[in-house]
Amino acid sequence: MARFLVTCWPFTGHVFPQLSIATALRERGHEVAFYTGEKARSTIEQAGFPVFGFSFVDERRVYSLIEVLERGEPGNRPKPGLLRDTLRHWLVETIPDQVADLEPLLRRWRPDVLITDLSMWAPIVVLWQRDHIPVALASTFLGPLIPGPGAPPWGFGLAPANSAWARLRNRALNRLTDLAATGVRRRVDAIRAEHDLPPLGESVNAFTARLPLYLVGNIPQLDHHRTDLPPTVHYVGPCIWHPPATDTDRTWMSSIPTDTPWVHVTEGTSHHQSDPFLLRAAVRGLAGEPVQVIATTGTQRDPHTLHLDPPAPNIHTTQWLSHTHLLPHCAAVITTGGAATIMAALQHGKPLIIVPTTWDKPDNARRITDAGLGITINPKHCTPNRLRTATQEILTNPTYRTNAHTIAQHLATTNGPTHAAHLLETLTTHRTAAPEPNHRRALRARRET
Repeated sequence: MARFLVTCWPFTGHVFPQLSIATALRERGHEVAFYTGEKARSTIEQAGFPVFGFSFVDERRVYSLIEVLERGEPGNRPKPGLLRDTLRHWLVETIPDQVADLEPLLRRWRPDVLITDLSMWAPIVVLWQRDHIPVALASTFLGPLIPGPGAPPWGFGLAPANSAWARLRNRALNRLTDLAATGVRRRVDAIRAEHDLPPLGESVNAFTARLPLYLVGNIPQLDHHRTDLPPTVHYVGPCIWHPPATDTDRTWMSSIPTDTPWVHVTEGTSHHQSDPFLLRAAVRGLAGEPVQVIATTGTQRDPHTLHLDPPAPNIHTTQWLSHTHLLPHCAAVITTGGAATIMAALQHGKPLIIVPTTWDKPDNARRITDAGLGITINPKHCTPNRLRTATQEILTNPTYRTNAHTIAQHLATTNGPTHAAHLLETLTTHRTAAPEPNHRRALRARRET
Protein backbone atom coordinates (compact mmCIF):
# COMPACT_ATOMS: atom_id res chain seq x y z
CA MET A 1 0.00 0.00 0.00
CA ALA A 2 1.21 3.50 -0.84
CA ARG A 3 0.18 6.98 0.20
CA PHE A 4 -0.95 9.55 -2.35
CA LEU A 5 -1.54 13.21 -1.52
CA VAL A 6 -3.74 15.15 -3.96
CA THR A 7 -3.00 18.87 -4.00
CA CYS A 8 -5.66 20.92 -5.76
CA TRP A 9 -7.66 24.12 -5.64
CA PRO A 10 -11.16 23.76 -4.15
CA PHE A 11 -13.02 24.56 -7.39
CA THR A 12 -15.57 21.89 -8.32
CA GLY A 13 -14.12 21.37 -11.79
CA HIS A 14 -10.72 20.72 -10.23
CA VAL A 15 -11.84 18.52 -7.33
CA PHE A 16 -14.23 16.10 -9.05
CA PRO A 17 -11.70 14.63 -11.55
CA GLN A 18 -9.20 14.12 -8.73
CA LEU A 19 -11.87 12.35 -6.68
CA SER A 20 -12.37 9.85 -9.51
CA ILE A 21 -8.65 8.99 -9.46
CA ALA A 22 -8.53 8.96 -5.66
CA THR A 23 -11.43 6.51 -5.58
CA ALA A 24 -9.66 4.18 -8.01
CA LEU A 25 -6.49 4.31 -5.92
CA ARG A 26 -8.44 3.50 -2.77
CA GLU A 27 -10.11 0.55 -4.47
CA ARG A 28 -6.61 -0.75 -5.25
CA GLY A 29 -5.71 -0.65 -1.55
CA HIS A 30 -3.90 2.68 -1.32
CA GLU A 31 -4.32 5.56 1.11
CA VAL A 32 -5.30 8.93 -0.35
CA ALA A 33 -5.71 12.35 1.23
CA PHE A 34 -6.35 15.85 -0.14
CA TYR A 35 -4.68 19.20 0.43
CA THR A 36 -7.21 21.85 -0.60
CA GLY A 37 -9.51 24.65 0.60
CA GLU A 38 -12.49 24.61 2.91
CA LYS A 39 -15.07 24.99 0.14
CA ALA A 40 -14.27 21.46 -1.02
CA ARG A 41 -13.94 19.86 2.40
CA SER A 42 -17.49 18.54 2.84
CA THR A 43 -17.61 17.01 -0.66
CA ILE A 44 -14.26 15.26 -0.23
CA GLU A 45 -14.95 14.06 3.30
CA GLN A 46 -18.38 12.74 2.29
CA ALA A 47 -16.54 10.72 -0.37
CA GLY A 48 -14.47 9.21 2.45
CA PHE A 49 -11.13 10.99 2.10
CA PRO A 50 -9.30 13.06 4.74
CA VAL A 51 -8.68 16.73 4.00
CA PHE A 52 -5.70 18.80 5.06
CA GLY A 53 -6.96 22.35 4.65
CA PHE A 54 -5.17 25.50 3.62
CA SER A 55 -3.50 27.31 6.48
CA PHE A 56 -1.17 29.90 4.94
CA VAL A 57 -2.93 30.01 1.55
CA ASP A 58 -5.67 32.66 1.55
CA GLU A 59 -8.59 30.84 -0.05
CA ARG A 60 -10.91 33.84 -0.04
CA ARG A 61 -8.30 35.94 -1.82
CA VAL A 62 -7.99 33.35 -4.58
CA TYR A 63 -11.76 33.20 -5.08
CA SER A 64 -11.96 36.97 -5.28
CA LEU A 65 -9.27 37.03 -7.97
CA ILE A 66 -11.10 34.48 -10.09
CA GLU A 67 -14.45 36.22 -9.63
CA VAL A 68 -13.09 39.54 -10.87
CA LEU A 69 -11.71 37.87 -13.98
CA GLU A 70 -14.97 36.07 -14.75
CA ARG A 71 -17.24 39.10 -14.41
CA GLY A 72 -16.33 40.28 -17.90
CA GLU A 73 -18.68 40.34 -20.84
CA PRO A 74 -19.30 36.89 -22.40
CA GLY A 75 -17.05 36.35 -25.39
CA ASN A 76 -14.58 39.10 -24.48
CA ARG A 77 -11.11 37.91 -23.63
CA PRO A 78 -9.88 39.36 -20.32
CA LYS A 79 -7.68 42.41 -20.73
CA PRO A 80 -4.04 41.25 -20.90
CA GLY A 81 -3.04 43.24 -17.84
CA LEU A 82 -5.90 41.86 -15.74
CA LEU A 83 -5.22 38.30 -16.88
CA ARG A 84 -1.50 38.63 -16.20
CA ASP A 85 -2.03 40.10 -12.74
CA THR A 86 -4.66 37.49 -11.83
CA LEU A 87 -2.47 34.58 -12.89
CA ARG A 88 0.53 36.02 -11.09
CA HIS A 89 -1.29 36.57 -7.79
CA TRP A 90 -3.11 33.22 -8.02
CA LEU A 91 -0.57 30.82 -9.50
CA VAL A 92 2.75 32.40 -8.47
CA GLU A 93 2.34 34.47 -5.34
CA THR A 94 0.60 31.59 -3.55
CA ILE A 95 3.61 29.28 -4.09
CA PRO A 96 5.39 30.30 -0.85
CA ASP A 97 2.18 29.77 1.13
CA GLN A 98 1.62 26.40 -0.53
CA VAL A 99 5.14 25.38 0.44
CA ALA A 100 4.58 26.59 4.00
CA ASP A 101 1.42 24.47 4.21
CA LEU A 102 2.89 21.38 2.58
CA GLU A 103 6.29 21.19 4.27
CA PRO A 104 4.98 20.03 7.68
CA LEU A 105 2.37 17.87 5.97
CA LEU A 106 5.01 16.01 3.98
CA ARG A 107 6.97 15.37 7.18
CA ARG A 108 3.92 14.32 9.17
CA TRP A 109 1.84 12.32 6.68
CA ARG A 110 4.76 11.20 4.49
CA PRO A 111 3.11 10.61 1.11
CA ASP A 112 4.89 8.51 -1.50
CA VAL A 113 3.54 10.54 -4.43
CA LEU A 114 2.04 13.99 -4.92
CA ILE A 115 -0.82 14.24 -7.44
CA THR A 116 -1.18 17.88 -8.33
CA ASP A 117 -3.63 20.15 -10.03
CA LEU A 118 -2.18 21.85 -13.11
CA SER A 119 -2.69 25.25 -11.49
CA MET A 120 -1.12 24.41 -8.12
CA TRP A 121 2.49 25.20 -8.80
CA ALA A 122 4.41 24.56 -5.57
CA PRO A 123 4.65 20.77 -6.10
CA ILE A 124 5.68 21.34 -9.72
CA VAL A 125 8.29 24.08 -9.45
CA VAL A 126 9.63 23.54 -5.91
CA LEU A 127 8.79 20.31 -4.08
CA TRP A 128 9.53 17.84 -6.88
CA GLN A 129 13.17 18.86 -7.31
CA ARG A 130 13.85 20.11 -3.81
CA ASP A 131 12.38 17.17 -1.86
CA HIS A 132 12.88 14.41 -4.44
CA ILE A 133 9.27 13.28 -4.22
CA PRO A 134 7.52 12.04 -7.39
CA VAL A 135 4.99 14.56 -8.65
CA ALA A 136 2.26 13.54 -11.09
CA LEU A 137 0.25 16.21 -12.84
CA ALA A 138 -3.42 15.25 -13.23
CA SER A 139 -4.70 17.88 -15.63
CA THR A 140 -8.27 19.15 -15.61
CA PHE A 141 -7.83 20.29 -19.23
CA LEU A 142 -8.62 18.25 -22.34
CA GLY A 143 -5.02 18.45 -23.50
CA PRO A 144 -1.58 19.14 -22.08
CA LEU A 145 -0.43 22.75 -22.09
CA ILE A 146 3.06 21.64 -23.08
CA PRO A 147 4.00 23.75 -26.11
CA GLY A 148 4.91 22.01 -29.35
CA PRO A 149 5.61 22.88 -32.98
CA GLY A 150 2.10 22.04 -34.13
CA ALA A 151 0.16 22.85 -30.98
CA PRO A 152 -2.10 25.91 -31.14
CA PRO A 153 -1.59 28.69 -28.60
CA TRP A 154 -3.67 28.14 -25.49
CA GLY A 155 -6.98 29.92 -24.98
CA PHE A 156 -7.66 31.22 -28.51
CA GLY A 157 -9.74 28.34 -29.84
CA LEU A 158 -7.40 27.80 -32.80
CA ALA A 159 -6.74 24.65 -34.78
CA PRO A 160 -3.26 23.14 -35.09
CA ALA A 161 -1.07 24.80 -37.69
CA ASN A 162 -1.51 23.09 -41.07
CA SER A 163 -0.23 25.85 -43.32
CA ALA A 164 2.67 28.28 -43.46
CA TRP A 165 0.37 31.16 -42.52
CA ALA A 166 -1.09 29.27 -39.55
CA ARG A 167 2.38 28.32 -38.31
CA LEU A 168 3.45 31.96 -38.54
CA ARG A 169 0.32 33.07 -36.69
CA ASN A 170 0.83 30.50 -33.94
CA ARG A 171 4.49 31.41 -33.50
CA ALA A 172 3.57 35.09 -33.22
CA LEU A 173 0.88 34.42 -30.63
CA ASN A 174 3.18 32.14 -28.65
CA ARG A 175 5.88 34.81 -28.74
CA LEU A 176 3.49 37.46 -27.49
CA THR A 177 2.31 35.16 -24.72
CA ASP A 178 5.88 34.43 -23.68
CA LEU A 179 6.73 38.13 -23.59
CA ALA A 180 3.66 38.86 -21.47
CA ALA A 181 4.70 36.13 -19.02
CA THR A 182 8.28 37.35 -18.58
CA GLY A 183 7.56 38.86 -15.19
CA VAL A 184 5.80 35.69 -14.04
CA ARG A 185 8.80 33.53 -14.97
CA ARG A 186 11.20 35.88 -13.21
CA ARG A 187 9.13 35.66 -10.04
CA VAL A 188 8.98 31.85 -10.24
CA ASP A 189 12.76 31.75 -10.67
CA ALA A 190 13.19 34.05 -7.66
CA ILE A 191 11.08 31.69 -5.53
CA ARG A 192 13.08 28.70 -6.76
CA ALA A 193 16.32 30.47 -5.89
CA GLU A 194 15.10 30.76 -2.30
CA HIS A 195 15.09 26.93 -2.26
CA ASP A 196 18.51 26.54 -3.92
CA LEU A 197 16.95 25.61 -7.25
CA PRO A 198 18.15 26.92 -10.61
CA PRO A 199 16.01 28.99 -13.01
CA LEU A 200 13.44 27.06 -15.00
CA GLY A 201 14.89 28.23 -18.29
CA GLU A 202 11.45 27.98 -19.89
CA SER A 203 7.77 28.52 -19.14
CA VAL A 204 6.09 26.53 -16.39
CA ASN A 205 3.92 24.82 -19.03
CA ALA A 206 7.05 23.69 -20.87
CA PHE A 207 8.66 22.64 -17.59
CA THR A 208 5.76 20.26 -16.83
CA ALA A 209 7.03 18.05 -19.65
CA ARG A 210 9.87 17.04 -17.32
CA LEU A 211 7.59 15.72 -14.57
CA PRO A 212 7.57 11.94 -14.00
CA LEU A 213 3.92 11.65 -15.09
CA TYR A 214 1.41 13.89 -16.85
CA LEU A 215 -2.16 12.53 -16.93
CA VAL A 216 -4.76 13.85 -19.39
CA GLY A 217 -8.41 12.87 -18.94
CA ASN A 218 -9.10 12.59 -22.65
CA ILE A 219 -8.17 10.58 -25.74
CA PRO A 220 -5.76 11.61 -28.54
CA GLN A 221 -8.61 11.77 -31.09
CA LEU A 222 -9.98 14.78 -29.21
CA ASP A 223 -6.64 16.54 -28.86
CA HIS A 224 -5.58 16.97 -32.47
CA HIS A 225 -3.62 13.64 -32.43
CA ARG A 226 -0.51 15.36 -31.07
CA THR A 227 2.74 13.53 -31.82
CA ASP A 228 5.16 16.01 -30.23
CA LEU A 229 4.67 15.07 -26.57
CA PRO A 230 7.16 13.35 -24.22
CA PRO A 231 6.50 9.73 -23.17
CA THR A 232 5.52 10.90 -19.68
CA VAL A 233 2.21 12.24 -21.08
CA HIS A 234 -0.60 9.69 -21.00
CA TYR A 235 -4.15 10.08 -22.28
CA VAL A 236 -6.10 7.95 -19.83
CA GLY A 237 -9.68 8.74 -20.85
CA PRO A 238 -12.42 10.49 -18.85
CA CYS A 239 -11.84 10.84 -15.12
CA ILE A 240 -15.35 11.71 -14.05
CA TRP A 241 -16.88 11.77 -10.58
CA HIS A 242 -20.23 13.09 -9.41
CA PRO A 243 -21.96 12.97 -6.04
CA PRO A 244 -24.78 10.44 -6.09
CA ALA A 245 -28.24 11.65 -7.05
CA THR A 246 -30.61 12.22 -4.16
CA ASP A 247 -34.16 10.92 -3.85
CA THR A 248 -35.33 14.51 -4.23
CA ASP A 249 -33.47 14.81 -7.55
CA ARG A 250 -34.97 11.56 -8.83
CA THR A 251 -38.46 12.65 -7.83
CA TRP A 252 -37.98 16.03 -9.51
CA MET A 253 -36.78 14.39 -12.73
CA SER A 254 -39.62 11.85 -12.72
CA SER A 255 -42.10 14.69 -13.19
CA ILE A 256 -40.59 15.76 -16.53
CA PRO A 257 -42.42 14.42 -19.61
CA THR A 258 -40.50 11.90 -21.69
CA ASP A 259 -42.46 12.19 -24.94
CA THR A 260 -40.05 14.83 -26.33
CA PRO A 261 -36.21 14.98 -26.25
CA TRP A 262 -34.48 16.30 -23.15
CA VAL A 263 -31.85 19.02 -23.60
CA HIS A 264 -29.58 19.86 -20.68
CA VAL A 265 -28.37 23.46 -20.35
CA THR A 266 -25.55 24.33 -17.95
CA GLU A 267 -23.09 27.16 -17.42
CA GLY A 268 -20.85 24.86 -15.40
CA THR A 269 -19.38 25.54 -12.00
CA SER A 270 -17.25 28.64 -12.59
CA HIS A 271 -19.64 31.36 -13.77
CA HIS A 272 -21.65 32.11 -10.68
CA GLN A 273 -20.59 35.76 -10.70
CA SER A 274 -21.34 36.26 -14.38
CA ASP A 275 -24.49 37.23 -16.20
CA PRO A 276 -26.45 34.00 -16.92
CA PHE A 277 -26.58 34.79 -20.62
CA LEU A 278 -26.67 31.17 -21.78
CA LEU A 279 -29.47 30.14 -19.42
CA ARG A 280 -31.46 33.20 -20.48
CA ALA A 281 -30.99 32.51 -24.19
CA ALA A 282 -32.02 28.87 -23.71
CA VAL A 283 -35.13 29.76 -21.70
CA ARG A 284 -36.23 32.30 -24.28
CA GLY A 285 -35.20 30.43 -27.40
CA LEU A 286 -36.48 26.95 -26.47
CA ALA A 287 -39.69 27.90 -24.67
CA GLY A 288 -42.57 26.15 -26.37
CA GLU A 289 -40.30 24.06 -28.61
CA PRO A 290 -40.80 20.26 -28.83
CA VAL A 291 -38.08 19.61 -26.25
CA GLN A 292 -37.84 19.44 -22.48
CA VAL A 293 -35.17 21.87 -21.24
CA ILE A 294 -33.42 20.90 -18.01
CA ALA A 295 -31.43 23.96 -16.96
CA THR A 296 -29.12 23.91 -13.94
CA THR A 297 -27.80 27.11 -12.39
CA GLY A 298 -25.16 25.69 -10.03
CA THR A 299 -25.36 25.33 -6.29
CA GLN A 300 -24.13 28.88 -5.66
CA ARG A 301 -27.01 30.52 -7.53
CA ASP A 302 -30.74 30.49 -6.80
CA PRO A 303 -32.75 30.06 -10.03
CA HIS A 304 -35.38 32.46 -8.68
CA THR A 305 -32.88 35.33 -8.42
CA LEU A 306 -31.52 35.17 -11.98
CA HIS A 307 -34.36 37.21 -13.54
CA LEU A 308 -35.06 34.64 -16.23
CA ASP A 309 -38.31 34.94 -18.15
CA PRO A 310 -41.29 33.16 -16.62
CA PRO A 311 -40.71 29.59 -17.81
CA ALA A 312 -42.89 27.83 -20.32
CA PRO A 313 -44.19 24.36 -19.38
CA ASN A 314 -41.24 22.70 -21.14
CA ILE A 315 -38.62 24.68 -19.16
CA HIS A 316 -37.39 23.08 -15.94
CA THR A 317 -34.78 24.83 -13.76
CA THR A 318 -32.96 23.63 -10.68
CA GLN A 319 -29.60 24.22 -9.03
CA TRP A 320 -27.84 20.93 -9.58
CA LEU A 321 -28.36 17.39 -10.87
CA SER A 322 -25.90 14.53 -11.00
CA HIS A 323 -24.78 14.06 -14.60
CA THR A 324 -24.49 10.35 -13.93
CA HIS A 325 -28.26 10.22 -13.40
CA LEU A 326 -29.34 13.00 -15.79
CA LEU A 327 -27.34 12.55 -18.98
CA PRO A 328 -28.58 9.07 -19.96
CA HIS A 329 -32.02 10.67 -20.44
CA CYS A 330 -30.80 13.60 -22.55
CA ALA A 331 -30.53 13.97 -26.31
CA ALA A 332 -28.07 16.88 -26.27
CA VAL A 333 -26.14 19.18 -23.95
CA ILE A 334 -25.76 22.97 -24.18
CA THR A 335 -22.78 24.28 -22.21
CA THR A 336 -20.17 27.01 -21.90
CA GLY A 337 -17.56 24.33 -22.59
CA GLY A 338 -16.03 23.16 -19.33
CA ALA A 339 -13.92 20.03 -19.72
CA ALA A 340 -15.83 17.98 -17.14
CA THR A 341 -19.23 18.69 -18.72
CA ILE A 342 -17.93 17.91 -22.20
CA MET A 343 -16.40 14.59 -21.18
CA ALA A 344 -19.49 13.57 -19.21
CA ALA A 345 -21.68 14.32 -22.23
CA LEU A 346 -19.44 12.40 -24.63
CA GLN A 347 -19.14 9.49 -22.24
CA HIS A 348 -22.92 9.15 -22.60
CA GLY A 349 -22.81 9.69 -26.37
CA LYS A 350 -24.50 13.11 -26.35
CA PRO A 351 -23.72 15.80 -28.96
CA LEU A 352 -23.03 19.32 -27.76
CA ILE A 353 -23.71 22.97 -28.39
CA ILE A 354 -20.84 24.96 -26.91
CA VAL A 355 -20.92 28.69 -26.19
CA PRO A 356 -17.32 29.08 -24.97
CA THR A 357 -16.47 31.79 -22.47
CA THR A 358 -13.09 31.94 -20.68
CA TRP A 359 -10.03 29.84 -19.81
CA ASP A 360 -9.76 26.64 -21.88
CA LYS A 361 -13.32 26.70 -23.19
CA PRO A 362 -12.58 28.13 -26.67
CA ASP A 363 -10.01 25.35 -27.16
CA ASN A 364 -12.51 22.74 -25.98
CA ALA A 365 -15.09 24.05 -28.43
CA ARG A 366 -12.57 23.77 -31.27
CA ARG A 367 -11.89 20.13 -30.41
CA ILE A 368 -15.60 19.32 -30.41
CA THR A 369 -16.47 21.03 -33.68
CA ASP A 370 -13.39 19.65 -35.46
CA ALA A 371 -14.48 16.15 -34.43
CA GLY A 372 -18.04 16.68 -35.69
CA LEU A 373 -19.49 16.28 -32.21
CA GLY A 374 -21.31 19.56 -31.93
CA ILE A 375 -21.81 23.21 -32.82
CA THR A 376 -20.05 26.29 -31.47
CA ILE A 377 -21.79 29.64 -31.00
CA ASN A 378 -19.78 32.76 -30.23
CA PRO A 379 -21.00 34.11 -26.87
CA LYS A 380 -21.40 37.56 -28.40
CA HIS A 381 -23.85 36.07 -30.90
CA CYS A 382 -25.70 33.74 -28.56
CA THR A 383 -29.22 34.96 -29.21
CA PRO A 384 -32.35 32.91 -28.48
CA ASN A 385 -32.90 32.46 -32.21
CA ARG A 386 -29.37 31.19 -32.88
CA LEU A 387 -29.54 28.82 -29.94
CA ARG A 388 -32.91 27.48 -31.10
CA THR A 389 -31.60 26.94 -34.63
CA ALA A 390 -28.49 25.16 -33.36
CA THR A 391 -30.60 22.92 -31.11
CA GLN A 392 -32.83 21.96 -34.03
CA GLU A 393 -29.72 21.13 -36.10
CA ILE A 394 -28.19 19.00 -33.34
CA LEU A 395 -31.40 17.05 -32.79
CA THR A 396 -32.36 16.51 -36.44
CA ASN A 397 -28.96 15.91 -38.09
CA PRO A 398 -28.04 12.29 -37.27
CA THR A 399 -24.34 12.89 -37.98
CA TYR A 400 -23.77 14.53 -34.61
CA ARG A 401 -25.45 11.71 -32.73
CA THR A 402 -23.58 9.05 -34.70
CA ASN A 403 -20.23 10.72 -34.08
CA ALA A 404 -21.00 11.12 -30.38
CA HIS A 405 -21.91 7.45 -30.07
CA THR A 406 -18.67 6.47 -31.81
CA ILE A 407 -16.60 8.59 -29.41
CA ALA A 408 -18.52 7.15 -26.46
CA GLN A 409 -17.47 3.66 -27.57
CA HIS A 410 -13.83 4.77 -27.66
CA LEU A 411 -14.13 6.38 -24.24
CA ALA A 412 -15.71 3.25 -22.77
CA THR A 413 -12.52 1.29 -23.50
CA THR A 414 -10.23 3.68 -21.62
CA ASN A 415 -11.36 3.18 -18.00
CA GLY A 416 -9.74 6.50 -17.11
CA PRO A 417 -9.48 6.46 -13.29
CA THR A 418 -8.23 2.86 -13.18
CA HIS A 419 -5.71 3.58 -15.94
CA ALA A 420 -4.54 6.66 -14.06
CA ALA A 421 -4.22 4.70 -10.82
CA HIS A 422 -2.10 2.04 -12.51
CA LEU A 423 0.27 4.67 -13.90
CA LEU A 424 0.49 6.38 -10.54
CA GLU A 425 1.45 3.10 -8.90
CA THR A 426 4.54 2.94 -11.10
CA LEU A 427 5.86 6.05 -9.35
CA THR A 428 5.87 4.21 -6.04
CA THR A 429 7.87 1.26 -7.35
CA HIS A 430 10.26 3.25 -9.52
CA ARG A 431 11.16 6.45 -7.75
CA THR A 432 11.48 8.93 -10.59
CA ALA A 433 12.07 12.11 -8.62
CA ALA A 434 14.08 14.80 -10.32
CA PRO A 435 17.87 14.60 -10.12
CA GLU A 436 19.50 17.07 -7.84
CA PRO A 437 20.63 20.17 -9.76
CA ASN A 438 24.40 20.34 -10.26
CA HIS A 439 24.72 23.67 -8.46
CA ARG A 440 22.91 22.30 -5.42
CA ARG A 441 25.18 19.25 -5.23
CA ALA A 442 28.18 21.56 -5.37
CA LEU A 443 26.72 23.78 -2.66
CA ARG A 444 26.08 20.78 -0.43
CA ALA A 445 29.60 19.49 -1.04
CA ARG A 446 31.06 22.86 0.02
CA ARG A 447 28.95 22.80 3.18
CA GLU A 448 30.07 19.27 4.03
CA THR A 449 33.71 20.24 3.65
